[in-house]
Amino acid sequence: MTEPAVDRDVSPDELAETTLELVAFDTTNPPGDTREIVAWLESFVADLGLETERFAAAPTKPNLLATLPGERETTLLFGGHLDTVPFDPDGWSYDPLGERVADRVYGRGTTDMKGAIAAMLHVARAYAGSDSRPPVTLAFAFVSDEEVGGDAGVTALVEADRLDADACVIGEPTCSEGAHSITVADRGSIWLTLEATGEAAHGSRPMLGENAIDRLWSAVETIRTRLEDRSLSIPDPVEPIVVESIEYYAPSMGEATARRLFERPTVNLGTIEGGETVNSVPRHASARLDVRLTAGVETLAVLGEVREWIDDHEGVSIADESWSVGSYEEPDAPIVTATRAVAADVLADRVHRRSATGGGDAKQLRNAGIPTVEFAVGTDTVHACDEYTTVDALAATAETYARLPAAFAADRSRSEQYTTDAR
Repeated sequence: MTEPAVDRDVSPDELAETTLELVAFDTTNPPGDTREIVAWLESFVADLGLETERFAAAPTKPNLLATLPGERETTLLFGGHLDTVPFDPDGWSYDPLGERVADRVYGRGTTDMKGAIAAMLHVARAYAGSDSRPPVTLAFAFVSDEEVGGDAGVTALVEADRLDADACVIGEPTCSEGAHSITVADRGSIWLTLEATGEAAHGSRPMLGENAIDRLWSAVETIRTRLEDRSLSIPDPVEPIVVESIEYYAPSMGEATARRLFERPTVNLGTIEGGETVNSVPRHASARLDVRLTAGVETLAVLGEVREWIDDHEGVSIADESWSVGSYEEPDAPIVTATRAVAADVLADRVHRRSATGGGDAKQLRNAGIPTVEFAVGTDTVHACDEYTTVDALAATAETYARLPAAFAADRSRSEQYTTDAR
């Protein structure tokens, strides 16, 4: 397929200016009010001739959808969240609502992920201004409520069946300081709230009571020890993702730690509460645990084992639980191969196919049947004071996004032809 004549060149200064305009809208979550930035974005893409639609499950957290029809009905979705984590101005040396210094653009959300949204706007403008239609239909979803895992963003759009795409690229930062990647998987999770009861007694006579904290701690240690020693059954398609994930993370955290991250469950004791005074044996205690599992692992099977272990601890029970299965894309899926190839060409470096250590909107989209990867060039300042991106990072992200529709169309055609031939 011949790539349409679009202007892939973009002025870094223009990208930086667009990023600053987006960062100037305070969308910290909570409260996560995105009304003003959505109005600005709607005007921007409507002026380019794109079809737009607002969808709001919460009045102050609207989502904006935009579409540019292509030569094929096959749809490539670019997605990004508009909300950011809060900031404390006293901890910043630069304006958290946007300031450019030389080749750096400072501000909350510059790298996570309003810089990537600025690059997506360039794609819309480049194709809308060309003499030919894009090779595939382009869709854009600018969403709310991601940073707090709320229900007003992607969750609401999926539940309302407002997202219809054959693949998606989310602009989460995945490249920084020479470590380049696309994320093609995420980890599963088990969140547990444990409660323990005992028998109160005076602290000077602890043997006359049953210490709820001791009971709880014993259960936590059982879970932690047994899970961290447990090997995981990883599906064959996930094996190369695990290998490349270890290679990606090893330079920053060491190979042993990176290997441990994906070859065994991880367990974090997030909170523990109990007792009222130092001189009393506590009757109640509670704790919250965060367990993470590599993509494709049968989460329910692991949870079943944990339940059995808890049953062996007198006075301890599971008060609440939630879980998810880690999702992944096949390493040779068209959106994976196309994004990786284009990014490697733009960056002139290897691009790893890796798993994220957590999970977010990509998991929801994969579970909704939309093959999804994450890619953007950024910096290691996500959620930090003086968060920034660079003009070079913005330009590399924009060029990758602009070249991706043609590459995706070609890879999808090859995949479809291979499937037809195989029959």
